[in-house]
Amino acid sequence: MAHTRISLYQPPDINPTQAAIAYGCRALPKLNEELQSEDLLTRQKALMALCDLMHDPEHIYVAIKTGCLENLRALLKDPNHLVRIKATEVLSIMAAHNVGREGFLEHDIIAALSFLLNDSQMACRVNTHLAFKHLAQLPSGALGIVNSGLIPSLVWQLHTEQENVQEILLDTLAACLLEDASEALASRAVPFLKEMLLSNNDNIRTRAASTLTAVSIPLEGKKQVCQYDVIPILVHLLKDPVEKVQANAAGALMYATVTTEGKYAALDAEAIRPLLNLLSSSLIKARLNAIKALTMLAEAPEGRKFLQAQVPIFRALQMDPSEAVQRAAQVAIKVIEWKP
Repeated sequence: MAHTRISLYQPPDINPTQAAIAYGCRALPKLNEELQSEDLLTRQKALMALCDLMHDPEHIYVAIKTGCLENLRALLKDPNHLVRIKATEVLSIMAAHNVGREGFLEHDIIAALSFLLNDSQMACRVNTHLAFKHLAQLPSGALGIVNSGLIPSLVWQLHTEQENVQEILLDTLAACLLEDASEALASRAVPFLKEMLLSNNDNIRTRAASTLTAVSIPLEGKKQVCQYDVIPILVHLLKDPVEKVQANAAGALMYATVTTEGKYAALDAEAIRPLLNLLSSSLIKARLNAIKALTMLAEAPEGRKFLQAQVPIFRALQMDPSEAVQRAAQVAIKVIEWKP
């Protein structure tokens, strides 16, 4: 005979750590109300639910219109570390989408997040840096970070943070320094990056060379790269086992060798031969950067004399699958064959 029995287990597919999500258009307004609750568990559950919902750009749009960003900004100051961690996680997910990045700029989230750069919780700092990294992919977002005066703090953290955070930081700085590198240069970014070029971590070397490329664009950056004797290290990295490191090192040399001092520093470091080897790289970026760096070196009489015997290599590159490489090869040939 059958008996009625109540199970002691939770119903299937129910997450007890997450707030129940209301149906349809009521979902986000209800979660927004729960973010303001005085009950700690209610706030935590609402944040857990938002972490799932914010992967959809439509939900991000509704969340911003509902006022979630204002409440999330307030929760960044919550004394409970789990609330701060989940609030920064929600914001980092939102920042991965354009609608979220625009919301950050409209609601001044950058300044609020900046106070968590030195939070005691590692997860909180990681989420904060991820949010800044995503935001910096938008030029206006990168400019917003620069205008918030955060660059000196971010540069200093290159020296103090753990490697997993350093990788995120370098991505953020590489994007921001394309907008304005002056504060980074005043904060000793070049010596810090020089140290990171020598890292045993492939990702750190790749990103450090990329960031150094951005910092070498202004004239002051070019001067500091020579001043701190970075060029010999970049030449050494042209022979790195990681192709992306080679490509980024060539990119940094491409800018550093615009000045006469940079040209002769690269020639003294015997940069021409490893740059020529990069012309057969499988990466378009590596071939393109190497051609442009060699073009800079060909402007010096000593470089032009050495490269005149290598013109057939550049002529072959005029048939490269990449149109950018073809154009760069044509320019290189003109510079190498120029006669006074």
